[in-house]
Amino acid sequence: MDIVLEALTHTYPGGVTALQDVSFTLRAGEAVAIVGQNGAGKTTLVKHLNGLLLPTSGTVRLGETDTRRRSVAQMAAQVGYVFQNPDDQLFQPTVAREVAFGPHNLRWPAARAVAATAAALEAAGLTAVADRHPYDLAPSERKRVALAAVLAMETPIIVLDEPTTGQDYAGVARIGGLVDDLIAHGRTVITVTHDLDFCAEHFARVIVMGQGRVLLDGPARAVLAQADVLAQTDVEPPQLMRLAAQLPWGDAPLPLTVADFVATWIGRS
Repeated sequence: MDIVLEALTHTYPGGVTALQDVSFTLRAGEAVAIVGQNGAGKTTLVKHLNGLLLPTSGTVRLGETDTRRRSVAQMAAQVGYVFQNPDDQLFQPTVAREVAFGPHNLRWPAARAVAATAAALEAAGLTAVADRHPYDLAPSERKRVALAAVLAMETPIIVLDEPTTGQDYAGVARIGGLVDDLIAHGRTVITVTHDLDFCAEHFARVIVMGQGRVLLDGPARAVLAQADVLAQTDVEPPQLMRLAAQLPWGDAPLPLTVADFVATWIGRS
């Protein structure tokens, strides 16, 4: 299902307006990255996608349904949200029980719940620590526990808030592979991230936010090449784009990935 934002504005009780007149559509099956400096409104925006926040004005629709008309519990069956800080999300005494909580809460048959839990643990690389307490794990592992807990619910839409924070190279690669797999299976994946290299590798569409507004929205290659606009929100293009811009690159599109860079550079030789 599509997610449609129309003139979305959100003002917090203290009077701070975090979003101002934001409108766009997230199509079913899209992979979308939302980038921008701290305070740009990114997390405030994605918290509207599952009803954690409601518009001050404007609307957010999930399919044909206004999010104001559904509870957070109802939305959670459609939109899985992985918090930036896993400690805001984890509460069960073992990793396995944490990951199983969603399927059981959705009242799935036991066999389906067990299978979904096992698959999510495997995908997140957590099978070996399934019986450990989440708070006995490193912060990077707890991040993956939170991710697995959402994966197990098999929601058609998944929101990832800063998924690569604290991850080493292997952790980033694993999360990137999970994103690619979700997209390949037709799921909608939305991320908030400061990791522009991760963004370039895995997300086809990029939305740049600044001061609660959308500054850019379009294909990743076109958006991430606009260094002057990105600079307005303290964001730099991915490192390969920055490197190519310092080389005699000619008219070829700036590269998003290592494969892009190598293919273009070899082609010039």
